[in-house]
Amino acid sequence: MSNFNSVAISSRIRFARNLSGLSFLPKKLDSNQISYLVDSVSALLMASGDYTIMPLSSMPLSRCKALLERHVISKELIENKEISIVATNEDETLIFMIFEEDHIREQSVCQGFNLEEAFNNLLPMDEKICKSFNIAYDDEFGFLTASPSNLGNAMRASVMVFLPALERSGRIAELIREASAFNLTFRGIYGEGSKALGSIYQISNQGMFACTEEEIIDRVSDFFYNIFKEETSLRKKLFDENHDKICDEVFRALAILENSYVLEETEMINLLSLVRLGHELEIVKIKDVDLFMKLYYHGASANLHEIRVFSQDKEENKVRSEYIAKRVKNLVEIRGKK
Repeated sequence: MSNFNSVAISSRIRFARNLSGLSFLPKKLDSNQISYLVDSVSALLMASGDYTIMPLSSMPLSRCKALLERHVISKELIENKEISIVATNEDETLIFMIFEEDHIREQSVCQGFNLEEAFNNLLPMDEKICKSFNIAYDDEFGFLTASPSNLGNAMRASVMVFLPALERSGRIAELIREASAFNLTFRGIYGEGSKALGSIYQISNQGMFACTEEEIIDRVSDFFYNIFKEETSLRKKLFDENHDKICDEVFRALAILENSYVLEETEMINLLSLVRLGHELEIVKIKDVDLFMKLYYHGASANLHEIRVFSQDKEENKVRSEYIAKRVKNLVEIRGKK
């Protein structure tokens, strides 16, 4: 279990940028200012790469929620639905939101633990944006943002982590306090204000006004390394001391996922995480971990409605059970069996 990706699910870098001379509150902008920013940023993106640009005003709310479930957009962007825009590359690893909390939110996502790569992937487009627009910047305070907590380089570095052993040991509350002492924060699966489901958390910096981008990445990385060591050590101890109980939990979770008649979304997430723990403890084998992890949002309500046609006599929980069962059977096998 020396692989960082046994704990790290994904890494994300985010920049906040605002245009100088315009109100940082999107709802206070007039129609000409809104059109200028949307059209100008969209044109720059289209000239720089193959981006799909989507005004939220043209989407049904269900489509917006599906993007939220996939961590492509935020709740704040949906709140500004009438004027907000999202642009993504084909695999949704580069994301640009217009009129979220700030005028422009840039995001880069990489699988596993890879903050450096996420940062380097985002930097070229950020440099183009900063050169193409008069970005609000102050020599003393750095990039000016809607929230004072983002002043400075206006960067957030975050890692989504899978911590079943630390959660079972009762260490999460202590880790939240420890993170706070280093200007870091623990959040739930959908970010600020959300709950942790399936032992999945997000670690990110908060504040750190005087730090450089490199220092922020180092701070988050160092905290992750410590968590990784403790989580993997506790997993071994957990398994050694509770072998039969853990095996039983994993096999029961797999059986429910493969054979349930109805499956509620929260239950699905928790059961998938038990199977993922079983994979890390070599109880079961997940043939394609990246594809398996996509089931967390493929089975979420809005995405499920997008990828499956619902007949009138089938409710969501029945459709979810059928969809998840088929894919889990193809992706997971018990160790020693083919």
